[in-house]
Parts: sequence; C-alpha cells; structure tokens
Amino acid sequence: GISIRKKLKRAHGFDDKDQGNLFFNILNILNIKKPKAFILENVQNLKTYQNGKILSQILKKLRKNFYVPVPEVLNAQDFGLAQRRKRIFIVGFLKFNGEFKFPKPTYEKTIVKDFLDLHPPKKYIISDLLWDSHQKRKVRNKRAGKGFGYRLSHPNDNSTVTISARYGKDGSECLLYRGKGKNPRKLTPREVFRLQGFPESFKFTVSDQQAYKQAGNAVPINVVEKVCGSVINYLFKNKKNLKKVA
Repeated sequence: GISIRKKLKRAHGFDDKDQGNLFFNILNILNIKKPKAFILENVQNLKTYQNGKILSQILKKLRKNFYVPVPEVLNAQDFGLAQRRKRIFIVGFLKFNGEFKFPKPTYEKTIVKDFLDLHPPKKYIISDLLWDSHQKRKVRNKRAGKGFGYRLSHPNDNSTVTISARYGKDGSECLLYRGKGKNPRKLTPREVFRLQGFPESFKFTVSDQQAYKQAGNAVPINVVEKVCGSVINYLFKNKKNLKKVA
C-alpha cells in the first residue's frame, strides 16, 4: 500500500512541490510511463480525510491522463478472510472503454479458528505482567474516554480487527482468547500472514518482529486478486495488449 495520508499533512497540501512527496512521485511515474492500467491502495480514511478534499485532488490529477472510476472501499472479511480490514482502492486506465466495475464481495463465511495454528508455541502466550498491564490500561482508558485498550478475539469469531505493522509491539490490538482464567496469546506470524491471504507455501525467514511488520504492511491477497481480475477483464474487453499493465 502507499501511505499517502502521512505525506499530505502539510499546510499547502498539493501545492507543495517537494519531490519527496510519495503521491507526486507516483503521479510522475504514471504520467511518464503511461501504463495501460494501475491500482493504488490506501487506508479507508483517505476517503474522508480533510472532508474528502485530499481524495478529490488526487482523483483530479489522476484523471488528467487516465480514466479513473469512483474508488471503492473493500473489506478483506467480505472476500473470505477472517480479518476486518477496509482499504480504499483506486484504479485507472489509459483508455476508456465503458464503465469499470469493482469485484463483488464473495461473502464467504469465515471463522478465526480456521486461520490458527493447531499447536502454537507457548512463547506467544503473554506474561502475567503484560496481561495485568493491558487490563489496567484498558480500565484507565475507559474512564478517561480514550478508547478501550486491548482487543480480545475469540477463535469462533467471524473476524479479528485489522492487524497493523505495529502488531509485534505487544499484540494488544488483537489478543486471542484461550479460555477462562488463562492468559490470552498473540497471533503467530504465520497466522497473521494467513489472515492476509498468504498461502502456506509462502516462506519468511526474518525475525518475528519483521514478519509482523511485513504481514501488517501487506495487502490482503484475496481482495487484490479479485481487483486485478477485474482490471485484466476490462483490458481484455478493450482488446489492447497487456505489456504495460502496472
């Protein structure tokens, strides 16, 4: 995904000519290379950030050279993954050939347990000290109206909350319930990759911390596969070669 949000928190927004601005770099690449199609993905908040002004400016600039339909927010949970993960998708085409339609959700029934290890290592169970800290912080935050702290997921839930790249820090955004009176545990890196749609054959040889970061920064495979399918179908419909698909 591209982190446009953090790059746009400047006083002058798109008037800023800083070459380090990620969106402008992407825009320059698209305008120079002129691919047959492109796909951009970002957090759903981009849709409402600054009352939608930022997204409007992004679309205005992209539409100077491309057909860009109204972006759509897609949820990984609606595409067979047991994770609530909403992301906005922006697609564009060099040539217009009728209305582009985003893929329809498959609405496959999901359950967290189906994405879990049968015998997870005990090292992922959080300590008494950390569990006590999480619970006390949650009480303090609730009293102060700052949110509710850690999130607990049950194996029989339909989905977990969104797993971020920060998950390896303490696992508080999604702790797995292990039974009454038992400390919950963090998801293993493999489980997080599964929740992102990665196959068992996918290998990662980095540390747990880096694996969590990679998985959290990744796009949900099930969703992107469907979006790519819709893009390719649109291009075939257009009867153009696919050499420059990006």
